[in-house]
Amino acid sequence: MAKKVVATLKTGKGKEFSKVITMVKSPRTGAYSFKEQIVPNDNVKDAINGK
Repeated sequence: MAKKVVATLKTGKGKEFSKVITMVKSPRTGAYSFKEQIVPNDNVKDAINGK
């Protein structure tokens, strides 16, 4: 599935977006999970910082 997303981002208007993957720690169990987002290039730092 990731190949499909990456291929779509490389064509046309997709170059204006980036895929951001952040690691989130569960407060209850302490386990880590990954959160994926597709955000505009201007908002990448905000997405990484959790804003």
